[in-house]
Amino acid sequence: MADTIKGWDRNQMAARAAQELQDGWYVNLGIGIPTLVSNYIPEGIEVTLQSENGMLGMGPFPVEGSEDADLINAGKQTITELPKTAYFDSAMSFGMIRGGKIAMAILGAMEVAENGDLANWMIPKKLVKGMGGAMDLVAGVRRVVVVMDHANKHGESKVLKECTLPLTGKGVVDRIITNLGVLDVVEGGLKIVELAEGVTEEELRSKTEATLV
Repeated sequence: MADTIKGWDRNQMAARAAQELQDGWYVNLGIGIPTLVSNYIPEGIEVTLQSENGMLGMGPFPVEGSEDADLINAGKQTITELPKTAYFDSAMSFGMIRGGKIAMAILGAMEVAENGDLANWMIPKKLVKGMGGAMDLVAGVRRVVVVMDHANKHGESKVLKECTLPLTGKGVVDRIITNLGVLDVVEGGLKIVELAEGVTEEELRSKTEATLV
């Protein structure tokens, strides 16, 4: 049966994820909902967005008619540059990521497990998009926040005891933001940090396979 619990929409999830940003941080935004985070950076907070295809200091999405096909993020979306924007090759980009220079990555996911395991790069025989930079990001950045729907289109939990899909990284996720609320990975399972507006704790628990502590 399909999930009938609503909670936050995609933009509200992105706005909540933007509250994780801290002034002066260098941050990588993944494909999907995370790209929307750039629209909700809190006032007074200056962050520098990094894209693994070789751009530091990404600007907002362009207005219609002003797109530059040469300016794209890692998800092939057209973006804009800023006066501070810097360009470089993939080796330097991944040197930043692997060298721990990026404070946080906000990524999408297909599944997350209660121990922080992340699966977000392929569904065997269905979706094989290539691993991209996700494996390097979860291994190299200091904090990993996942933004995703709490359940799939059939109403089945994507917040699991164990991931069933091929892993992107083991024990790498710090915080999970879904349409139902915010969960932290802690010893023994997941801790409820915040409920989305209109969502009860009972509803969140009913859609969570993982252990809640």
